[in-house]
Amino acid sequence: QNVYILHDVIHGATFPPYDWQSFITHPFADFISIPWMDLIMEHNRHHNSTFDLLNHNEFGWDPANWLYTLQEWTFEWYGWLTVPLLPFWHFFGANDTGFLFACLWWLNFPDAGPGGKCDKGFYKKWLPTRVKHNAFLFCLWGCVWLLGSYGLGRPLSEGWRFVLWVSCFCRCGFSAAWLFIANFNHSHLWNEFLANDPERTWPMLHTSMAFLLGGRHRWNEML
Repeated sequence: QNVYILHDVIHGATFPPYDWQSFITHPFADFISIPWMDLIMEHNRHHNSTFDLLNHNEFGWDPANWLYTLQEWTFEWYGWLTVPLLPFWHFFGANDTGFLFACLWWLNFPDAGPGGKCDKGFYKKWLPTRVKHNAFLFCLWGCVWLLGSYGLGRPLSEGWRFVLWVSCFCRCGFSAAWLFIANFNHSHLWNEFLANDPERTWPMLHTSMAFLLGGRHRWNEML
C-alpha cells in the first residue's frame, strides 16, 4: 500500500503542506534513497519520455527504463531467462525508492549547465535536500538499531541483526509492489491480455487481484 499511495500522491498532491511529510513517504524502502522532490522529478521525466507505456525512451532518456532491463532487453524467447531475476533486482534497490536507483538518478540529474558546468541549483537546492533526507534515514535506521539492541536486552553491537530483518521484509514488500505496479503493469504480455479481454471476462481473476492489492480501486489502476 505504501508504494501505491506514493504513486497516487506523485500524480496528485505532489507538494506536502508540511515539510516533515516529505520525509515519511518511503523511509523503510532502503538505507539510502532519493528524497521526495527527486522522486517527483524522476517520475515526471519518466512520463515525459515514455508516453506509451510499452515504448520506453520514446522521447528521451527515461530513468524508469532501468526497472525493465531484465524484462525487455530482448523480445526473443531467451529474454524470459532473466525475468526470474527481477525480484532480486528490486530487492537490491533498482526501483524508484532504492539505493541503486538513487545512484542512477543522482549521476544524471540535475542536467549539466552550458558547457558541461554544474547546474546552478545543485548546491543550493538538490544537494541540501538529498543530505537532509538521508540524514533522516540514518536517524530512523539508527532507532531501529537501538530497538534491536537495547530494546531487546542485547548489547549495542548486536543491533544489526534486527536491522537486517526489518530491512529484509521491507525490501520484500517494496519489491513485490514495484513488480506489480511497474514490471507486470508495463509488460507486453499483460497488455496483450487486456487488449483481448475488453469486457473483463475473468471475474475470479479480477476479484482475487483486487483482494491481494487492497481493493478494486487499486486493481483498476492496473487495468
